[in-house]
This record gives sequence, structure tokens and C-alpha cells, in this order.
Amino acid sequence: MVLTDVPSADRVVVGFDGSGPALRALDHAAEEALRRNVALEVVCGWPWGLHGPKRGAEPREQTERERPGEAITPNEAQTLYRAGRAVTDAAVERVASRHSDLRTIPHLTTEPAARALLRAGRAAALTVVGTRGHGGFTGLLLGSVGLRVAAHCTRPLTVVRGETREPHGAVLVGIASEADADAVRFGFQEAHRRGASLKVLHAWQYPAVPGVLPSAELYWEGTDQQRRCEAAVPAFATAVLREEYPDVEVHTESVYEGAARALVEASTRADVVVLAAHRPRHSLGLQLGPVTHAVLHHAHCPVTLVPVA
Repeated sequence: MVLTDVPSADRVVVGFDGSGPALRALDHAAEEALRRNVALEVVCGWPWGLHGPKRGAEPREQTERERPGEAITPNEAQTLYRAGRAVTDAAVERVASRHSDLRTIPHLTTEPAARALLRAGRAAALTVVGTRGHGGFTGLLLGSVGLRVAAHCTRPLTVVRGETREPHGAVLVGIASEADADAVRFGFQEAHRRGASLKVLHAWQYPAVPGVLPSAELYWEGTDQQRRCEAAVPAFATAVLREEYPDVEVHTESVYEGAARALVEASTRADVVVLAAHRPRHSLGLQLGPVTHAVLHHAHCPVTLVPVA
């Protein structure tokens, strides 16, 4: 049952539960909505257990089965509704106090938080989540709701990571090949919206051949050829878009290093990292590759995933 059901088209959607990470996500989402000149939809899903945690109980992850049903009384349901309403009202008031001209839409739902965000985000320009909410383990770098939305979103998703800091004026896009063209385009658009520079980074490692020990001359000749080919990847990916976005200052780089390590290190000098999220059709389970997973957990700034079919 949806308590406040509003269409999600032409807006930025943010998940909010009142926690510290959710406050940072809310502030970030409001800025993204202003850049796009669209409304902000604040989604408060069902983030707690059936009756809430017991005092002294060990923290645990919530499952989708823990949601309103016959087990709660009408009085308990009313109490939970009021608590959720208070959370969404607080979010709306925070946004209004900072951005009086931004239209904010509260969306309180009894759906599990991840499901509600995925549903609302299907037609949104962008969905924004924090790293961890009230229901996550203290040691988790990215909560179960964020991971689930990241694994199954069909539209761009931003996970707000890192500490609040002065902007660097730079957007970072990590690419593996020309198949990441959608992420590169999103990076150009984001740099244009922010008035920032754009860095397109391609990290690669020379494949080792088990049991083969080539001569040093042959090895370095092959490596040089490979380096030239790899250096062409980001240059080729940005060639056409440079003409479409002449106001964006573009830098391309190809590095011989593990992609996850290179991107996490480069994120210290960026305002947002953009990655393509490739989704194999008919694939089950969490659809996050090791590089994406590592960057989502360790980047020093927000990370935006751009789903690719």
C-alpha cells in the first residue's frame, strides 16, 4: 500500500530514513535536482523490522519479509505511520530551508526501501542513496538497501560516499572499453551541468601468459604496442562528444594498474565518479562486477552508476 503515490517522471529521487548518511544523500539530491531543473522526490520506504529493534538486541540486516501485515495492531500501524511521516516532513523542511525554489514531493510507502526506490527510480532522471541507513551494521561501508538498488537499478544511481569537502571542479569517468559509451556521455553531461572539467580514465593490466617466459626484448615490444592500443581507448571514447560539449575541458588517461585501485585513488581529486553498470540479460543475483563493487565501497566521493543493457 502506498501512502503518498506520485508519478516519478522528470525528477530526482532520494531515499531517506533520517540517518546521517541519508541527510548527506538528501542534500546531494537537492543539488542534483536544481542542476536539472526538476522536482525532488523524497522516498521513505519500510526500513525497520516488524516491531522495531529490541533493546540490547544485536544489529542485523532486515529482510523483505519484515514489513507491515496482520502481525501488527492498528495502533502500532498508526504509530509507525506517524514516525514515517515525521521523517519525510523533516526532509521536506530541510530542503525548503536551503532551497526555497525547489519543489519537493514526500513519498511515504510501506514497501521495503530498496523496492520502493527501484520502483520510483524507473522513470527518474537520477536516484540518490546514502551509504548506510539506520538498519545497517556499523561496520558496513555500503548498506544492503544501497547494494540492492545498485545491483538492480535501470536508471542512473548515485551513492553518496566520502566526507563533505570543498569541490574539486572535476568529474571522473572510469571506462573499460567503448562499451561504456553511455557512462562517458553521462560524464560529459554532468561536467557541463557542474561547469567542471572531465577526466576519462582507462586502467588496464598486461595479461600474463602462464608458463611462457618471453625474451625481454619481445616482452617490452609487445607491452609498448599494447600501451598504444590502450591509450587510444579513452581518446576514441571522447572524440565525438568533445564536439557536442565544447565548453567541457577534457583530459584522458590510460594507466597500467588495477582498475579498482586506480579509480579509488583518482576519486580523491574528483567530485563524482561515473561508472557503467553492465547488466547481462536473464542474470540472477547481485549484478555488480568486482571493480564496481570496490569503487562503491571505497571511493572518496559520490559514485554514479549508469546502467547499460
